[in-house]
Amino acid sequence: MKSVVGMVVSNKMQKSVVVAVDRLFHHKLYNRYVKRTSKFMAHDENDQCNIGDRVRLDPSRPLSKRKHWVVAEILKKARIYAPQSMKNAAAAADSNTKTDAPSS
Repeated sequence: MKSVVGMVVSNKMQKSVVVAVDRLFHHKLYNRYVKRTSKFMAHDENDQCNIGDRVRLDPSRPLSKRKHWVVAEILKKARIYAPQSMKNAAAAADSNTKTDAPSS
């Protein structure tokens, strides 16, 4: 088997991730390209993968019932949205109104 590239869809397990791998193939009857998705469980030794990361998987010996892939490298980290807390947002709004007010 050769290496595959996919997107992490779940990292809720310890040292394991689920990776979705897309592939295109040509359908002879419909004369169209069809997209299929396969989900593989992979071993993530350092628990570094997050949802949305693009990773490369290498095949390995069976590590458990469903896990025979290892995360070789993280190709692209996902951009994680971290909303500001309400206190920080209120403080930022307060400081903006104080600096914008005209001084006499």
